[in-house]
Amino acid sequence: GSEAASEQGQEEEAEDRLKEHMDNLLDKSAKTRQAALQSLRLALSSRTLSEFLLERRLTLTDSLEKCLKRGQEGMGCGRRGPDPCLSEVSVLPTGKGEEQALAGTVLTLLCLQMGSGPEGEEAFRSLKPLLVSVLTDSTASPSARQSCATALGMCCYIAAADLE
Repeated sequence: GSEAASEQGQEEEAEDRLKEHMDNLLDKSAKTRQAALQSLRLALSSRTLSEFLLERRLTLTDSLEKCLKRGQEGMGCGRRGPDPCLSEVSVLPTGKGEEQALAGTVLTLLCLQMGSGPEGEEAFRSLKPLLVSVLTDSTASPSARQSCATALGMCCYIAAADLE
């Protein structure tokens, strides 16, 4: 009895940490976002979290999209006014590439976790144009382009319903 309760408590604690990492993907600080991406990468590569991710896939894909867009200065992130993509990024040119590379890796792991169902396909479809955009952007860092190429290939293999 108490062993099961302890395991349940550990599971809830781990999920709370994951939620916190997902919240931190939207932080203003590039360092905080990168740390959150690294923590998510570690969590997704060491544990099966399918149910947890299915419930939060839209939030997570939206956050990953923002992380990928942050590195694309010319894109403007689709907002009016001061460009949120350029805040802090211009100070750390290597940081933006690292953030994009980590976001691509986390997306690959997300596709692996969600599998070939409609949810995985939906996540891939929503981010595919952005992955292609980073991949073909000659000004993006090589690590970001490589990570997006891997994400595109893996997610297409796993989650694309029709032959693409």
